[in-house]
Amino acid sequence: MGRFFFDKILQNDGWKSNIHVTTDITGVITSIEEGAVQNDALRIDGLAIPGFQNAHSHAFQYAMAGLAEVHNISHTSDDFWSWRDAMYKLALRVNPDQMENIAAMLYAEMLRHGYTNVAEFHYVHHDKNGDKYGNLAEMGSRMIAAAKRTGIGITLVPIFYQKGGFGKPATEGQRRFISPNIDSYLQLLDASNDACRIYSQANTGIGIHSMRGVEPELIAEIAKSGPQDIPFHIHISEQLKEIEDSLAYLNKRPVEWLLDNVELSDRFHLVHATHLTKEETHGVAFNETNVVICPSTEGNLGDGLFPLHDYHSKNGKWSIGTDSNVGINPLEELRLLDYGQRLISHKRNSFTSESIGNSGEYAIKMATISGRKAMNNFHSDYFSVGQPLNATVVKSSSPLLATCSEDNLASTIIYTSDSSQQSATISNGVYMEGGKCAEYDKITTDFIATLNQLKNR
Repeated sequence: MGRFFFDKILQNDGWKSNIHVTTDITGVITSIEEGAVQNDALRIDGLAIPGFQNAHSHAFQYAMAGLAEVHNISHTSDDFWSWRDAMYKLALRVNPDQMENIAAMLYAEMLRHGYTNVAEFHYVHHDKNGDKYGNLAEMGSRMIAAAKRTGIGITLVPIFYQKGGFGKPATEGQRRFISPNIDSYLQLLDASNDACRIYSQANTGIGIHSMRGVEPELIAEIAKSGPQDIPFHIHISEQLKEIEDSLAYLNKRPVEWLLDNVELSDRFHLVHATHLTKEETHGVAFNETNVVICPSTEGNLGDGLFPLHDYHSKNGKWSIGTDSNVGINPLEELRLLDYGQRLISHKRNSFTSESIGNSGEYAIKMATISGRKAMNNFHSDYFSVGQPLNATVVKSSSPLLATCSEDNLASTIIYTSDSSQQSATISNGVYMEGGKCAEYDKITTDFIATLNQLKNR
């Protein structure tokens, strides 16, 4: 059982002061009392906002963060596809122990930056020869073990990856990823569900790598006949070449085909969706389908900018993710997303709606509520009885925040803060000073040893 006394906490209807929160032994909130006194509760000195939701991560790619920025000075172009070749080389080398150590370091750093939940879009399933492990979810179970070690909540999204492109067989470089048919994928999903038993804060979602990675009619089939009570994640329309290839193969753009062939809803999460027509954008919003935007990675790979203005005009919902994990700061993701829109629209109100004119509060609302849906959590209250206590705490003594009115607090946090101003993370009721989990130092040592083994840096 935990007892916390918050100086100031952000709820859906604004900032509340002197809040006493109790949790049970699993970290679930059992009571919230406003205008309370501290008594023997742990005082949380700062500004508490809901823990950030990371709706899209490829953990193993953290081992190559920063390594794809040395470019051949010839006239050969360097784009997503050349980056992908380097990523495949890493994917073919990592063993289960190394995978777990990389994921643990990444998740520890996510917590330090204020994320309390992550959707792990996981596709390195098999051994280095492409053969299945005895435990089909061996690699996925290592992700769950890493999450348990750090204390972050995890939604493991095992990925159905079948092909090497539209109408093309899988390549040798993809051999660790492949499930040849729906039955083999559903067996992997069942094994992943079993793996979640080791950790109370783990669950699963359905994942399709992309329209190019799975035969389209199988995507429609698994959307219709697969489990209906868990989230459905898919990469889509990230690259212009992907759209060109889709038009050649299907006579339709990827999202256009999805809208015509799948009954979309708010359990679906379209990752990137960078290149959409206005009709596609409005169709996604009309079906209450979520878009997961990963600004750091999309900028790093030169993907492009999601058409947020058109999406907002139809009340579209979005969340953020870190994808390749070249950047893992939620504040940076939100700022990059907003500023990219401002640069192409020449306007400053991209993060507002008909009901919210405060950009910071709007960013927190979108990233929290839509992000939770990616984890199969449809609760919209920021902090409520029956939900885990997940919070990011920012220092109220920071000079800009210390002088703020409540109306300006959220936007000052989002637009001016960095990780040095984060005083704590609370994940599933566990208080982490400075956002550091209990095993942070040991995790760091293991991670460094793993990278020295890989010799890829």
